[in-house]
Amino acid sequence: MFSIYNNGKPSPMGYSQTLENGLKISNFALFSSAADAVELCLFRDGKESRFAMSRTDDIWHVAIEGVELNDEYAFRITGKNDRTLANPQKLMLDPYAKAVSHKPALSSPESRSIFVLNDERDNAAVAPKGRIVDEHFDWSGDCKPFIPWAQTIVYELNVKGFSQLNSRIPENIRGTYAALAHSENIAYFKSLGITSLELLPVNFFIDEPHLQEKGLRNYWGYNPLAMFALEPSYAADQKQPLNEFKSMVKALHQAGIEVILDVVFNHTAESEKTFPTFCQRGIDDKTYYWQNEHGDYLNWTGCGNMLNLANDVTRKWVLDCLRYWVTECHVDGFRFDLATVLGRETPDFNPNAKLFAEMEQDEVLQKIKLIAEPWDIGHYGYQVGYFPAYFSQWNDRFRDDMCRFWLWQSGEVGAFAERFAGSSDIFKREGRLSHGSLNFITAHDGFVMQDLVSYNQKHNEANGEENRDGRNENYSYNHGVEGSTESLSEPQKSAVENNRTFAQSGLLMSLLLANGTPMLLAGDEFGNTQYGNNNAYCQDNEITWLKWANFNKELFELTKQTIAARKQIGSLNRNQWWSGDNVQWLNIHGNQMTVDNWQNQQTKALQVVLDKHCLLLINAKAEGQVFHLPDGKWTPQIGTHNLTLDAQQAELSSMGFCMLSDE
Repeated sequence: MFSIYNNGKPSPMGYSQTLENGLKISNFALFSSAADAVELCLFRDGKESRFAMSRTDDIWHVAIEGVELNDEYAFRITGKNDRTLANPQKLMLDPYAKAVSHKPALSSPESRSIFVLNDERDNAAVAPKGRIVDEHFDWSGDCKPFIPWAQTIVYELNVKGFSQLNSRIPENIRGTYAALAHSENIAYFKSLGITSLELLPVNFFIDEPHLQEKGLRNYWGYNPLAMFALEPSYAADQKQPLNEFKSMVKALHQAGIEVILDVVFNHTAESEKTFPTFCQRGIDDKTYYWQNEHGDYLNWTGCGNMLNLANDVTRKWVLDCLRYWVTECHVDGFRFDLATVLGRETPDFNPNAKLFAEMEQDEVLQKIKLIAEPWDIGHYGYQVGYFPAYFSQWNDRFRDDMCRFWLWQSGEVGAFAERFAGSSDIFKREGRLSHGSLNFITAHDGFVMQDLVSYNQKHNEANGEENRDGRNENYSYNHGVEGSTESLSEPQKSAVENNRTFAQSGLLMSLLLANGTPMLLAGDEFGNTQYGNNNAYCQDNEITWLKWANFNKELFELTKQTIAARKQIGSLNRNQWWSGDNVQWLNIHGNQMTVDNWQNQQTKALQVVLDKHCLLLINAKAEGQVFHLPDGKWTPQIGTHNLTLDAQQAELSSMGFCMLSDE
């Protein structure tokens, strides 16, 4: 069994193994300034062995002989006083754990009560524990793509939902990391033309108590319990999920595709102080979480707590975690959920926060892509445009202005042009380049593209919150019929579907041909629907899974062709702001846009010339529009379904976005 080798070392944090005098020695290190005693608890075959840990400053450590793969471990914390949130009857999970034994059952007050700190029962039998896993992997031949920002096309997806309903994928691996690495899916990614997969959280997460009570699951994964550990439910091989994940990364790299992880460092699954405790709260509550003078959590995430990243210990944990995923799992970047929290130091937001400086100076993190969701729900939480220049930032202004332009009468051509040109009004300062704007129209949160053009109202009834959840400001338009058109008779059905397709085409081409970095939501390229649910975080079912059986080939071809065209346009492959040298803004008469043109709210049509040989005809009106073209021999390329071309005059018979070339 187990025995103490010596007192161990205060670093590295968590579990590590070394070879000393021919013996495999396992070192365990845990930070806790709140403890006056810590015990390491090792488990094998259901039997617990306890070992007192030594202290260096506020780090507790011990070295153990006899630890083997699949052994489990946790800590018992004895607090300094009665104000410390510590209870030695409750096992605490290692914040650095590389795998977790299981997910806790929290579906009833009774099942939750044993994880509450003021409960005196020992919870060793049910508490989540760290598990020792084999981290070795053959990375030989792996070559990171290192795709420049100017050539990056992000594709956001959920690991399970992407392939769960895809009949072309072997049934035994659908919804898994292995499925993403399958030749069928890699061929699909290559055919579409995307460069970088952005995976919704794959760190170990749990289902919130209120979801478990309703028999629902957290589908998105934004409720993390162990940030160093991989989510095992997405693995086909339950014995070696980490190996499967690494194999996926390696296979995608061989195809020239990057892997970006959506990570959650703004809150943890421990929620409010009265909720179940599993990890940081019971280890050192005051270190890890922002609190007011009364000891109440600042809940500027909407999830019950907010991590304090002004603290050196919490910040080190974040940096260590990021480096782990890059060095050990070869990922190519991170998207940070509610990233304003990363820069909160007083706790107001500081664009020059220590964490930002440390990330910029880190030799590992300097080489990867970093993307911020630049807001939270707290004081001055909206920080779009104020993150350091090395971040790309989610640009929700792009989403809203494009939706208003294409789907609402109130949309303005000036706002369209500003967003299309890269949103320089937001990002062009302090050395930021055009990639600073990560352009998106849809994401996991909100309507998918098909639903944007099919619903006026959200339909979140399945979430069990009486449709109160989710965004109300969707700037969508159902084109006269809410949802499905199956009950309509011809020709009304065809008319509605055609109008929806024209609107989708305009939105997609606006996204994929705009300056900045485009992000496409998986499924939008072929007309996937979520039946009007714009907050499907708890729908791990056919509401959210991509519906490959309803594949719109025409929409896919349009998306594919537009991405291919983007890669051929010089102005879209240079990380720079547009100028009069490479872009012209023309009215429908072929003349330079005037002040009156820009300010006229009825102006819903214009022409854009890129690099002198690419002409974009844009008509966001429901009715047709005639364009007098600039000089050139213009040939139709993309979006020509409703185009009539006659010499230097073109007509879009309805709403549309058409690309012509003069080669």
